[in-house]
Parts: sequence; structure tokens; C-alpha cells
Amino acid sequence: MSSGNGSSAPDQAEEWGNQLSVIGEQYQALMEDMLSRMVPNDAADSVMEDMRASFQAGAESLMRNPTLLWETQSRLMQDQMHLWQQALQAASGQSLEPLVSPPKGDKRFKDEAWTSEPAYNTIMQQYLMFSRVVEDLVDRLEGMAPGEKRNLSFYARQMVNAMSPTNFASTNPEVMRRTLETKGQNLVEGLARLREDLANSADGLNVSMTDRSAFEIGRNIAVTPGSVVMENEVMQLIQYTPSTETVFKTPLLIVPPWINKYYVLDLRPENSLVKWLVDQGHTVFLISWRNPGPAQRDVTWADYMQLGPIAALDGIEQATGEKSANFLSYCIGGTLTASTVAYLTSTRRGRKVKSVTYMATLQDFRDPGEIGVFLSEPVLQGIEAKLEQDGYLDGRVMAYSFNLLRENDLFWSFYVNNYLKGEAPSAFDLLYWNTDGTNLVAGTHGWYLRHLYQENRLVEPGGIELDDVKIDLRKVSAPSYFIATREDHIAKWNSSYYGALLPKGPVTFVLGGSGHIAGVVNPPHKNKYGYWTNDELPDSHEAWLDGAEAHEGSWWPHWQQWLTANGYADAEKMVEAREPGGGQLELLEPAPGRYVRTSIPEVLGEDASHS
Repeated sequence: MSSGNGSSAPDQAEEWGNQLSVIGEQYQALMEDMLSRMVPNDAADSVMEDMRASFQAGAESLMRNPTLLWETQSRLMQDQMHLWQQALQAASGQSLEPLVSPPKGDKRFKDEAWTSEPAYNTIMQQYLMFSRVVEDLVDRLEGMAPGEKRNLSFYARQMVNAMSPTNFASTNPEVMRRTLETKGQNLVEGLARLREDLANSADGLNVSMTDRSAFEIGRNIAVTPGSVVMENEVMQLIQYTPSTETVFKTPLLIVPPWINKYYVLDLRPENSLVKWLVDQGHTVFLISWRNPGPAQRDVTWADYMQLGPIAALDGIEQATGEKSANFLSYCIGGTLTASTVAYLTSTRRGRKVKSVTYMATLQDFRDPGEIGVFLSEPVLQGIEAKLEQDGYLDGRVMAYSFNLLRENDLFWSFYVNNYLKGEAPSAFDLLYWNTDGTNLVAGTHGWYLRHLYQENRLVEPGGIELDDVKIDLRKVSAPSYFIATREDHIAKWNSSYYGALLPKGPVTFVLGGSGHIAGVVNPPHKNKYGYWTNDELPDSHEAWLDGAEAHEGSWWPHWQQWLTANGYADAEKMVEAREPGGGQLELLEPAPGRYVRTSIPEVLGEDASHS
């Protein structure tokens, strides 16, 4: 007797037997890979200890509230009873509304089988009920410090989302169909991909998010024409080729973050902020940070300031003859810029800064959001020990941590597609950038986490000292433009806002739609997300938003208007376009330069096949 596809039962049994043998071999190799990585790690151990302490604190809080414990147990029992009754009614042919549905935006249960097949529907509802109970329980716990409760909420969410039935082959209908269709080939290929990703990871697991072979820096991303005109131990300075006949007299310096690489601002011509700025008539310079390794372990925050923005100002003067520049900074690059502007102010060089713009930047770290989970004292001590041991923090570890802030979108969805379905990730430039990380040096990163994130000392007058100079953000008179984004989970806008209350000079605060990347890289032609403005700066972010006016489209033209209307980029004083190499600086190499092309495996001397 033959099956529908023409294969006999013995032939199919043999095929499955062979596949199971291959899967067994891959699984055994995977276990060997995993065991070889189980080396004690101060940072990882401190996170595990913090997680245990958080759950213990939650359990103790629950024990002090027997009413909440009883209500939770009763609710779980009632949910199970209702689900059982619904299953019996469904078995008798009744059409019923689900007791619980996935929240809007939850893409895990989009397969039709989750609603059409009773068994899968019951599994989904049981999981969603459990998830809801855990979330409500943590929310109702009393007698816990805010940070303690935030950490417990984060760890509980990680646990619950890891337990989702979509993450297991036997309870995911898409995976089960694929397994039957391919006779398990999807699992064979998935295990191979998992082993490959493990080899490319540091601590944790960095899942492949995109087809990395589809992109090349300088070929189809980071392609805005220009040249490297200066270089030192921590950065290359790029000057971009003008696209207009005349340009604003005052040059523009972009200070991007060194966590990840600058080209999120120059991914493709149609969404490149760099290209748009050049096209508006700015002479654009950009700092391209070096991807550091152990040799840079002693580079400090003050070194980043001196060798980054301050050295760039000197380079700009040599290239253009201009003694001042407009600054456009982003994320931690903005935090560095704020301290640089304060330092220049304290050393009587504040006029070098014509204006300064902060995109998604924290200066006041009062609410770090869920990143604060990784900054409790035990975890921070673990990170500091790891930094002291290695001289740097592997950027892949940082990427893994950031991905866990949006674990379903940035971890589990790829886990299911890559390892359970056996699918190759598609080509997506933003995800290529997201996985092209940078290391963080010991001399800077531990200092930054402790002094700024944990102790919030940048907002204190004299709270930070750089090269023997105490700085004070309140003394800054340079005109400032702040753009925060409403859904930013990295630099939360309710913290960014309070940075705007610090300078004594004129300040404009704008709130964009969307998040840390999409809300900043929001080209006008897409007419997306919108933004809010308010000429007043009340004492609270809630009051600011209550009085704000909503606008459609991108904030970019609003920023350009702010720059020109106030004369920071003076349309009445245009000069002939400046070509790279036209001043005193020689052309070192074409943009984007070699610093941005250097990958973490190359920095660390790992096998080239792992890059």
C-alpha cells in the first residue's frame, strides 16, 4: 500500500529514520557546543543572582498578602474551569467566542490553526490566561521598591514569553505542518543554524535576523559620497561631498552613538538623514567611531570627548576655516555631546558650538526604563568585573540584552523561524545594522553605567569632572533642540524631557512619534508618525504634552526651519560648496572608511567564517 505522495510505508519509515539519525547527530553536536560555553562569567552569574533575588522578593511579598494569593489561585482554577466548559461546548458543535484573545500587535498566534482547531485554540487560551494572571499578580504585589518590582516584572515577562506554545515544535501548528511536509528537514536545518549562531555569539544567543550576504557597507548601505579627512585612535572624521552649488557658512557635525554603528543614519539614499542634510545645503561632517578591542581598554569618557567632538571641531576648522559648528547628536553620542558642550563652556570655548541638537538622548537618567534591570548593583558589579577582566564588553552581549527589551519581536520570532521552521532570514538593511555591533571599552563603559545611569550625576552641577574640569549643564548657553520619541524604550522621552530643562540658553523640545530608530530616521517623503511641539517648557513632561500641538509628517523640516529661522544656518550667508580635500586636510580614503567596516570578530581575531 502506497501513501498519497507515491512513497511506500517502509520507504517513509526509512526516510524518517534517516532524518531522526541526522537530527540526533546535530543535537549531540549542539549539546557539545553548549557545554563548551558553560564557563563561569561574572556578568551572567550576577544577572542570574539578581533574577533569583527578584523572584524571592516577589514570593515574600505574596506571602505577606494571603488574600492576593488566594485570589490568584482561585482565578487560575476558575479560568481552567471556564476553558474546560468551553471545550465541552465546542465539542458539541457550538460556535463560541474565545475567553481570551491575543493582545493587539501580538503576532505569535496569527496562524489560522490557533483559532480554527480546538486543540490549538485551547492551548493558546490556556497560555494567554496564565500570562494574564502572572502580569496582574506582579502588578498587584505590594511592599516592593520600584526598581525591585520593575526587575521582577521584566524577569517574569521573559519567563512567560519563553513558555509560549509557539516556541515549541510540538505545540506550534506551523512547525508541525512544516515538519510533516519536509519529513523533519526543517529541524535538521534549524539545528544547523542554531549551532552556527551560537558560534557567532558571545554570551547568550544572537539569533540571525537577516541575510548578511545581501549587504555590504559602502556598496548598498552607507553610500552617501564623501571622504575620510581625519583619523585618530577612536574615530575617523568623514566630510561628505556637497550636492548643492552653495552651502551654509556654518558646517554641521554629526555625533552618532558608538553603541552600534553610525550608518543607521545612512542606510539607503531614500531614508538617509546624512544625504538629506547634504541636500539641504549643509557641509556635513560625521564622526565614525572605531570598533574597539582590548588595546583600547583604557580609553575614557574624557578621551572620547577630546578625540571625538573636540578633535572634530579642530578638523572642521582646518577643512573649512570655520571656528564654530552646528552639532547634531544621537543617543549616547548626544550624552557625550552634552558633556562636551558643558566642558567647552567651562573652558570658555562655548562659542565653538553655534547650536546643538539632541536626538533620542538622555542627560537626566531619572527613568532608564527596563534597561535599569541590567543596572542593579549586583549586575553592575558583574559587568565591571567582566570589563576589568577583558578590557571591553563584547557588543554581541549588549545586542542580546537590548533584544530582550522586545523579546517577542527581536528574539523569539527569529528563534521560531530560524530554528523550528528551518527558514533562512530575509534581507533587511535595518536588521543588518542591528546585528553589526561594536564593542564597548572598559575605561568608558563601566564609568558611564555607574556615574550616569545609576547615579545620574550628569545633571548635578559639578557632578562630573572631565580632564580636571567640573562641568555644569545649567551653564550652557548654546541654543538647543531636543527631539525625543514617544515609544522609545531605550531613551524614554519622560527622561529626555528633563534634560531640556537644564541649559540656560534657548531650548526647543519636540516629541516625535514611533521609537528610538524609526522616530528619528523619519524621512519627510514618507509622511509618517507625526510630531508634537510646544513653545513652553513646563516643569513636568505631562504638562508639556497636555499643552502640545500635533503635526503630521516628519520632524526633519521643522528642525531645518528652526536652524535657518534663528540664523544658526544662515540662508543670507551662503558660500560656495566645499569639496572634501579643499581645505588643509588631506583625503585619507573614500567614505565610509575602514573603521565602520570592521566587525567584532575581526577586532577580536576570531575565525573569519564567524563574521
